[in-house]
Amino acid sequence: MNFIEELRWRGMLQDIKPGTEEQLAKEMTAAYIGFDPTADSLHVGSLVPILLLMHLQKAGHKPFALIGGATGMVGDPSFKSEERKMLDLDTLRHNLAGIRAQLERFLNFDPALPNAAEIVNNYDWFKDFTFLDFIREVGKHITVNYMMSKDSVRKRLEGDTGISFTEFTYQLIQGYDFYWLYNNRNCKLQMGGSDQWGNITTGTELIRRMGGGEAFAFTCPLMTKSDGGKFGKTEKGNIWLDPAKTSPYQFYQFWRNATDEDALKWIRIFTFLTPEEIEALITEHQQAPHLWLLQKRLAESITRLVHGDEEYAFAIKASEILFGNSTTDVLQQLNEKQLLEVMEGVPNIDVARTSLEEGANIVNFLADNGIFPSRGEARKMVQNGGVSVNKIKVSGLETTLGTDHLLNSRYLLVQKGKRDYFLVRAV
Repeated sequence: MNFIEELRWRGMLQDIKPGTEEQLAKEMTAAYIGFDPTADSLHVGSLVPILLLMHLQKAGHKPFALIGGATGMVGDPSFKSEERKMLDLDTLRHNLAGIRAQLERFLNFDPALPNAAEIVNNYDWFKDFTFLDFIREVGKHITVNYMMSKDSVRKRLEGDTGISFTEFTYQLIQGYDFYWLYNNRNCKLQMGGSDQWGNITTGTELIRRMGGGEAFAFTCPLMTKSDGGKFGKTEKGNIWLDPAKTSPYQFYQFWRNATDEDALKWIRIFTFLTPEEIEALITEHQQAPHLWLLQKRLAESITRLVHGDEEYAFAIKASEILFGNSTTDVLQQLNEKQLLEVMEGVPNIDVARTSLEEGANIVNFLADNGIFPSRGEARKMVQNGGVSVNKIKVSGLETTLGTDHLLNSRYLLVQKGKRDYFLVRAV
């Protein structure tokens, strides 16, 4: 299966310039995708372009990741309702370093390879390019009518906010990136999301008009969720690739909680499973949808790819603590940082350490700290076996909690019924 065929069956191909597939079949082709340095980490919305570069390299072609140090100072207006905040040089440098480190985890940069990946920064060729030189050498080749015909520009012009001259010129700047890479790195193909089609084709047009060259392009569909929500976002915000911003456990849960409809689409896009493996998995899932086999395999593949085997194992362990039948031994293996990652979103309750030093009756403890509204309800639940502390079922009404029960010398995990958890912290 060639590169374009691979993308087609995975649902990762939308627009494609004529001749692109033939070019890729003819020779090893260098191709690039741009990454916007608006933060010091990429998020799951960036995974599709990363995966495009990975598929490209696996097919024997040469990937370039362009980090927009210059374009990040302007901001891409494509299908944005308002102008982006411009970033200063120090912030950009910080963000560029973070993104570069992440990209190096996914692509092979071994210089011994003929198709070794490379990272480039468009600030390198724009920093000494004066405004007058730019409008003389580049601007004269593209008409305003051509630029205004792009959907991304037209929608902003029709809206209430309009578009600044700074943003209007963005497509010329991105187009020049392609021209520069074409001439200096023999890069003949640009890839990106479907919202970038206008900017990408401006690049192919510049290459044709400024030097008579032929360049190629394709885009992939933008990711959507079946419920209409924005892909890669939760109530808490973006799902980041940086484990300090989104823990591997939370990352795993994002994919694990996908709907069947989304999982059917995403298993093709976000994994490297073969068509045969995917079809077998879908059949197995449809026979027992309550086992969430599709979601689990999706979450496993993408968590291993982004965070590695060790963090995936921890995510499984964490999931078992909250949703499975894990034992107190598993819970006690977690350090404080891991425990707090697992328990993020679980209600927190502070209690005086002295109350545990003196020994606290379980019923009084549950009622006095608001886990149950009354001693009567707490007593009834304990008698019915519905309360656990640190994954151990409370055996009787006379149970006493002490400091020896504390996890990491500070915490108690109280479970009420099957799904309600409380993280108690001794202060």
